[in-house]
Amino acid sequence: MFFLLGETILSTCEQLGNFGLFSLRVFWTFCRQGCNLKFVLFQMANIGVDSRWVVILTGAVVGAILAMHGHHALEQYGAYQFLGELVYLSMAREFGCIISAIMVIARAGSAMTAEIGSMNISEQIDALTTLSIDPIRYVVVPRVIASTIIMPFLSLFCILAGVTAGYVMSVWTLEVNAELYVDSIRTNIEMGDITKGLLKAAIFGLLYSLICTYKGMHAHGGARGIGIATTESVVSSCVAIFVADYILSAILF
Repeated sequence: MFFLLGETILSTCEQLGNFGLFSLRVFWTFCRQGCNLKFVLFQMANIGVDSRWVVILTGAVVGAILAMHGHHALEQYGAYQFLGELVYLSMAREFGCIISAIMVIARAGSAMTAEIGSMNISEQIDALTTLSIDPIRYVVVPRVIASTIIMPFLSLFCILAGVTAGYVMSVWTLEVNAELYVDSIRTNIEMGDITKGLLKAAIFGLLYSLICTYKGMHAHGGARGIGIATTESVVSSCVAIFVADYILSAILF
């Protein structure tokens, strides 16, 4: 048992070290060589624009659920005037960035790993190196930059959808006064709540894109290896997002 535990710890430390070196190489390549704007815009459309509807739908559902359960909790104390603030703060600080990140990881992050892993296994990455084309600059950097830029916009859409759905649920279904819902948001709103939430979203985009591209660049073992790398990238990205969210929430809020 101790041998297995030690082997697991050493393997984890090795993976973290390799991931750290990979991240440094990506940052160094971007600072030294820059990136192709055309590739970045293409990846922004692929990662962000194509994910907008699933992010908006998920955010709306979460906002409606928050309003429903928040109303049930506040009903015991007659504090309906805080329902709008509850939904807004929950979406702006936490759920907007987390839900959008998880949805993008599931839709675009997994595809990112599978695509790069397929290129690696079929030796397309080696072909780029043979042609004196840096695969990090050509394949990895555009995806990392695009994910970092587009995630705050997706998070903002998620927040707006959640707050709007919370309003619809509160006013039309739970019969909460509409002016009370809006006033509770207007009087307690702070730009810091939104800007800090969007900052978290950008960091989440940077984090999951590095993890997904790293797993893809190190995929091996044929089709089975691509499947394993894709699964590991999704799981690792989600775990990293939640850990980073706790750290960032403790620092920012």
